[in-house]
Amino acid sequence: MVGYEDRYWWSPDGLRLHYRDYAGGDAGRPPILCLPGLTRNARDFAELAARLSPEWRVLALDFRGRGESGYAKDPMSYAPLTYVQDVDALLEEQRIGRFAAIGTSLGGIVTMLLAGAERGRLVGALLNDVGPDIDPRGLQRIRGYVGRASSWPTWMHAARGVQEGNGTIHPDWGVEDWLAMAKRTHRLNSAGRIVLDYDLRIAEPFRVPGNEAGPDMWRALDALHGTPTLVVRGERSDVLAAETAERMTATLAQGELATVSGTGHAPTLNEPELKRPIARWLERVLEPAAA
Repeated sequence: MVGYEDRYWWSPDGLRLHYRDYAGGDAGRPPILCLPGLTRNARDFAELAARLSPEWRVLALDFRGRGESGYAKDPMSYAPLTYVQDVDALLEEQRIGRFAAIGTSLGGIVTMLLAGAERGRLVGALLNDVGPDIDPRGLQRIRGYVGRASSWPTWMHAARGVQEGNGTIHPDWGVEDWLAMAKRTHRLNSAGRIVLDYDLRIAEPFRVPGNEAGPDMWRALDALHGTPTLVVRGERSDVLAAETAERMTATLAQGELATVSGTGHAPTLNEPELKRPIARWLERVLEPAAA
């Protein structure tokens, strides 16, 4: 498996933030930024990054308050526009001109916002199970668990807990899959307990009434017009409705929709049925029209 280097950068407000740098690939190709979901981190992209990095440089980020990144003093900074500023600081530090982005859920929202903020620099976008409109069913479910503490004595206990909360999302998974997910989403604390690997205060701005509306995301999506864009949707998703996904790809001149059967929110991007759509998307990123 291709290795990576743990690297760090500083946010505009002084937080030390972490990313994994899979530094392989052709220097002439734009690097790929992998942006995780609300409660997730760079470890979600380990398999995908290892698969792509022989040909691409892949940077898998931990947003502030997640994984190895610092926790914010002000929990109200846990917001998409702040994450955009954090990513922009990394782009400037690394002197990255053109780049592609793979964003899962929250990471997809940040990707759409980056398309406007970094117009002309974002040359490809993969939006994983997220769109300008969030299905109220998924929003209610997320509100129900985000920021709630959990603690487990062993990794197997943690895996069972993760399965209880996500069994309908990945109904075909076995115990090894759930154990792997537990290790992606949890950490061992100083007391020897296994706990969630994020700052529980990320829920505070998320729970402010009306705060989930944010910017007009359909206008943000417009910034991707003409940019190779792959929209991935889990067939059982309660976050990205089928109608929204179809409208997205109809709106975008270079939009393609790939649906993962039997899966909810969100696909891992490691599903075999996504290998060809992702390969096609990367080919379009390299086309002169996308340069």
